Amino acid sequence: MRGSHNSRVPAAPSPTPADDSDETLMLRYASGDLAAFDHLYARHELAVWRFVFRSVKVQAVADDLLQDVWFAVARNASRYEVKARFRTWLFTLAHHRLVDHLRTAKHHTSLDASDDDARSLADTLMADSGFGPMRQLQSREQAAALIAAVEQLPLEQREAFLLQAEGDLSVHEIAEATGVHFETAKSRLRYARASLRAQLKEFAP
Repeated sequence: MRGSHNSRVPAAPSPTPADDSDETLMLRYASGDLAAFDHLYARHELAVWRFVFRSVKVQAVADDLLQDVWFAVARNASRYEVKARFRTWLFTLAHHRLVDHLRTAKHHTSLDASDDDARSLADTLMADSGFGPMRQLQSREQAAALIAAVEQLPLEQREAFLLQAEGDLSVHEIAEATGVHFETAKSRLRYARASLRAQLKEFAP
């Protein structure tokens, strides 16, 4: 018996949670795998936080909203179905929580971005959204100008733009997340980019 045991071909190692897709991890979490939630949080926490922070402009509020979004993930886990990318579903939850907050908020503090924070946003916008009025930021002045330009966008345009830049969502996914038609989401993005290019034209290459 020992000989037959030793001659077995070793089984292939099971994939770790870190190797799983977002959707698989969410299904695993819904089935009771708490480690799967930790992996999802590690992957998407910063992007969700940036998305809400660019809209509320107050770090403490963004922290609270981030917590609310992940509580919503936990509450809705048992009803989760793979109908779209997990990221789309996650940012849909973030959109709804943000809308609820903005309906009740009476004022917002102006964003005072650090140098690193401004450059981080600029790098994200240019790398992930197809937006490139500046090929690189050469000074804090340029970084601050980009932050200010994003701040000045109308809320719906800013949200659509940040869902693409921070959330890596397609136009179709933005429409789904915000509950509007595809053409409406596409139009919001187009106007947002046009506005940003106009505001930042002095920095264009």
